[in-house]
Amino acid sequence: GGEARRYRRRGRRHRAHPRLAGNIAGGRWQRPPFHVALVIMHKPVEGASQRALERFTRRAQRAAGVRGEVSVLLASSRAVRGLNRRFRGVDQPTDVLSFPPLPGPDGRFAGDIVICGDVAARNARRFRHSTADELKILILHGMLHLAGHDHEHDRGEMARQEERLRRALGLRDTLIQRTAARRRR
Repeated sequence: GGEARRYRRRGRRHRAHPRLAGNIAGGRWQRPPFHVALVIMHKPVEGASQRALERFTRRAQRAAGVRGEVSVLLASSRAVRGLNRRFRGVDQPTDVLSFPPLPGPDGRFAGDIVICGDVAARNARRFRHSTADELKILILHGMLHLAGHDHEHDRGEMARQEERLRRALGLRDTLIQRTAARRRR
C-alpha cells in the first residue's frame, strides 16, 4: 500500500508493511510493540476455552502496557501449592502467581502467570459468575504484577489501575476489591 514508507537497511531498500510503517523513525528500524499470549491448560477448567483466554490475555497485556511474550499456566492445586511454598514460603495453594522475567538481553519475554484452576472454579461459584470470568480477573491481576505493580506496597496504585482496566475490559469485579471487602468483614 501507499501508506508503507520506503527505508534503507544495510544498503538495500525495503518496503515496510503498512502496520509497521509507523515503527520506522529516521530510516532506523524500531521494534514494534508486540503482545504474545500462550495459555497452557495443564488442568482443564470447565467453561474455559484456551483460544478465548489467549485473546483476553493479549487484550489485558495491551491494556496493562506489558510488551513481550506472556505465558499463562492453568495448574492443579498441588502444583500451585508447590510453587507458592517455593517462591513465597506459603504452604497452601493460591489463586494466582506472577513471575517476571529474569533480566535478559532481548526483553522479548514478559513473564509467566500461574493460575490455580481449582481455586478459580471455587471463587467463581462463590462470587456467582463463570469460571471463564474468574480466570480473566486473575489474568488481569497477574498482568498488572508483570507490569511492575505491587498492591502490598504501592498505596492503592495497583487497585486504581486494576479498577480502570476492569471497566475497560468488561469485567465485573477485581481481585483487589474482593480481598479488601473480605478484610473489612
